[in-house]
Amino acid sequence: MDVANAAELTGRALSRALYATGRGVLLIASAALSLALLVATVLATAFISLGVGVLLLPLVTPLVRRVTGLCRDLAGRAGVPIATPYLPAPPTERGVVGWVQRCRSILTDPATWRDLLFLLLNVLVGFVLGLLPVTLLVYSVEGLVLSAGFWMLMRESGVDFWYGFTPMDTWPHAVLGALVSLVVFAIWVAAAPGLVAGHAYFARTLLGPSERAEIASRMRHLSETRSDVINIQATELRRIERDLHDGAQARLVAIGMKLGAATRQLRTNPDVAETLLVDARNATASALEELRCLIRGIHPPVLAERGLEDAIRAIALESPIEVDVTADVPGRLAAPAESAVYFALSELLNNVVKHSNADRASIDLRHEDGSLRAVVIDNGQGGADASLGTGLRGIERRCATFDGTLDLSSPEGGPTVAILELPCALYSPRTSSF
Repeated sequence: MDVANAAELTGRALSRALYATGRGVLLIASAALSLALLVATVLATAFISLGVGVLLLPLVTPLVRRVTGLCRDLAGRAGVPIATPYLPAPPTERGVVGWVQRCRSILTDPATWRDLLFLLLNVLVGFVLGLLPVTLLVYSVEGLVLSAGFWMLMRESGVDFWYGFTPMDTWPHAVLGALVSLVVFAIWVAAAPGLVAGHAYFARTLLGPSERAEIASRMRHLSETRSDVINIQATELRRIERDLHDGAQARLVAIGMKLGAATRQLRTNPDVAETLLVDARNATASALEELRCLIRGIHPPVLAERGLEDAIRAIALESPIEVDVTADVPGRLAAPAESAVYFALSELLNNVVKHSNADRASIDLRHEDGSLRAVVIDNGQGGADASLGTGLRGIERRCATFDGTLDLSSPEGGPTVAILELPCALYSPRTSSF
């Protein structure tokens, strides 16, 4: 078992080092592109006074941002995520005025100047940190090849070759060269991921969002979520109005008409009046049931009375498929957040029943570290995609209103895993159990 674990750890270390070396090649390419784009941007900016730069700068800047975006992506793959720092582009007019407006928005964005500083420094930093892993790997392989006997071919060609501080002219020296190459190889395995991670931290220092950009991004997010809230509320109001008009209101009108007819028949035809009264009583029961369903659609009584855990268990019990629920939420959430999670999980479970062909699902609900996390897993056919339907998009918008997220993993053949996370606090302790 120890040998197997050691082999597995060695394999993982080699895989990480090779992956980091591949990213190092990309860093070398980014350094070359940084130099070319830095020169192009400086020239375009300098030519603004001549009018040519007004046309060149909006063309060069997207290329610069594409390269810096590549560096952000590489940093994210190294475990250092970097948010996009650019301010939202303002609307522009057509023609020359529009080009001038685009130039002004580019030059007044602090991220533009931070990008230029990054390009300047990345010419050296990206080249060195990208080249080192490649150099260490090539140098270690070179030493192993020479030590394996290639040094004899070099000697026969009349070439004296040194590896490190060792002349490759005899087999003892070749063995020493092999040991040196193994040391270099070990250094490569250990250092390559760290070198690439070092570039990631360097990139985060310059390519991350400034305070102004963070505020602008936050305001944009709040504006979008506020719009979503308004749309959701308008949709809900229209649904309630439609349900009342087509359901309970129509039944109440019918009840009134039956009662009126019964009143007219009460003296002359009591049997008919009795039948009408029975029909009115049955219609009253139906209207009450529709009103209860409507209330459950607005805010379910089980949610208000027993809390989120028991409300989710109630959904699971009513589901036509088997649903296992594990929950650990030792308190109550704020009513809006509680309602959002309830309806989101209800919609997810409905999607499982309608579209996944699953016969079993599970819901894990718990509150940890100031966030509510719900995981819904089914054994269905998979293939769910939030971009192809309005249901999952609606859940995403509902979660985003509370700064929450919905992560979906649904490969073809299943299983589908939906993870809902919502930052929220607990207020009152749980007082009942379903």
